[in-house]
Amino acid sequence: MTAPISESWTRIENWLAEHAPATYAGLAPPADPADIAAIEHVVGRPLLKPLVMSLARHDGLLDQRGSLLPGFYRPMSAREMAAAWQLLTGFHDKRTADEKGEEADYDFMRTGSSSVLYGHLQLIPIARHPGGGHLVLDHRPEIDRGRVHEAEAVEGIMRVSHEMWTSLPLLMEAIATSLETSRPLNGYTPVVDEEQRLHWEFEGAGHSAPARHR
Repeated sequence: MTAPISESWTRIENWLAEHAPATYAGLAPPADPADIAAIEHVVGRPLLKPLVMSLARHDGLLDQRGSLLPGFYRPMSAREMAAAWQLLTGFHDKRTADEKGEEADYDFMRTGSSSVLYGHLQLIPIARHPGGGHLVLDHRPEIDRGRVHEAEAVEGIMRVSHEMWTSLPLLMEAIATSLETSRPLNGYTPVVDEEQRLHWEFEGAGHSAPARHR
């Protein structure tokens, strides 16, 4: 049974405080409830409870040089999520929704003239890669509801097979366990640099190749 996200955050905080104090110091304070309400207003739906609970613990990561999540992703604040959602959904052709007078059930990916378009209205960006990609949390009322996907402008949305992406609580629990045991997580091993910041070193072994959802 997956632990509540609050328990995983406590384990992560305790490990960071002891082993990577610079990253620990870079954890943002809890999100302002008004900022959470604002993003829900922007996206037009309530955020899933685990995401709200995570934001209520830390509103992203202030340290721009560390990577709290494997794959070199940095958790975003509620305000950053709202801005990224507006940017990503701008890639969508909304004419179908306008014609129907309701939100269309967009595919994960749509091919444009120069790149794969992404930004499904119910995929909420939650973390950002320094190269520009995102992790998105699936809010669709379907089988993948609550699952975490990788999103990149050229590759589109990638439904990664590793079990840690099954849900946000499972992802955070897997991170906590990897930190405490130093065991690789999907090919990424937690390391602490000379500045006492957490990074994830990619070793390749055991890495599950992304399986694109069509």
